[in-house]
Amino acid sequence: MSVEPAEPPLHLAMLGCGEAARTHADTLSGLEAVSRISYASRSVRRAEAFRREHEGYRSYGSYGGALKDESVDGVLVLTPPAHHLELTLEALRAGKHVIVEKPPFLRADDVDRVERAAAEAGRRVLVAENYYYKPVRRRVAEVIGRGDIGEVLFVYVNAIKRQETSGWRDDPELAGGGALFEGGIHWVDFVAHLGLTLESASGRRPGRADGARREPERSVLVDLDYAEGAAGSLYYSWDVPSPLGGVRFSRIYGRKGSVAFESNGGFVAVHGERTRFWPVPGGLADAAGYRPMFRDFVEALATGRPPEYDLGLARRDLELVEQIYDSMDVSLDSTEGRDG
Repeated sequence: MSVEPAEPPLHLAMLGCGEAARTHADTLSGLEAVSRISYASRSVRRAEAFRREHEGYRSYGSYGGALKDESVDGVLVLTPPAHHLELTLEALRAGKHVIVEKPPFLRADDVDRVERAAAEAGRRVLVAENYYYKPVRRRVAEVIGRGDIGEVLFVYVNAIKRQETSGWRDDPELAGGGALFEGGIHWVDFVAHLGLTLESASGRRPGRADGARREPERSVLVDLDYAEGAAGSLYYSWDVPSPLGGVRFSRIYGRKGSVAFESNGGFVAVHGERTRFWPVPGGLADAAGYRPMFRDFVEALATGRPPEYDLGLARRDLELVEQIYDSMDVSLDSTEGRDG
């Protein structure tokens, strides 16, 4: 695929003015290669309010307005997941590079359409999976890759917290699914890139088999099978209180020792022949992975080289989520089926 580079400094436009736009605006404003950030919304007043708040370049009262602006090099698709595919394809037809929020599309097969459209347009589509870029994930993968804890036997990842939802996240047609799809997909990517090869995943939904089970899932236990022989579990929930709004501890056990880490990235500690402790790898500013992610993305757009996290990896994450839903007898053929 031949990709036409976008010469920096870049002009990026955000399609959608919600939480993600606010987070990404703060991160992108610190990158020298991004000179102009604009905001598009279905409400011109909301877009202009975002532009003033973040000292942006332009505001648009429609997504189409940003796509028609020839000065825009690329767009960030930050709408509810149900609209991601349509807006990504529309942006490619308009000759824009695309950064699409996670989950990128509703089905793994959608990635094939996007790859074809991107190749025809000579543009790059990047998926904003910040968990892949989390320093804590990189450090844990390094520890496992060096053999510090020996052959890995068990993987235990705790992603339990209390999360209140509202708006489109409570609408399965817009969100595309329940907690596993909307937020848990980040953790599926995390456990798939720990220096081991995740072959398959299956899920179990806790709770009584009553009327509540017809609602989109808010908690799920994911069983993980790795090619190297390790067995793992991912605990993901929006229903369980955790200390300090989400402090959680995870651990990976091997024949020579173990590596423990705070799930959000607070620390990594290796116990074995030597005991080592690292505070937040990369510092608090990079703990969520947004800065290294956007540094990689901006360089990829400027040079035409592939990003570290590409559409192939995004497709694999979606395939794993589909495996988990299938194992819970939740159909992915319709939004109604995905309610479980």
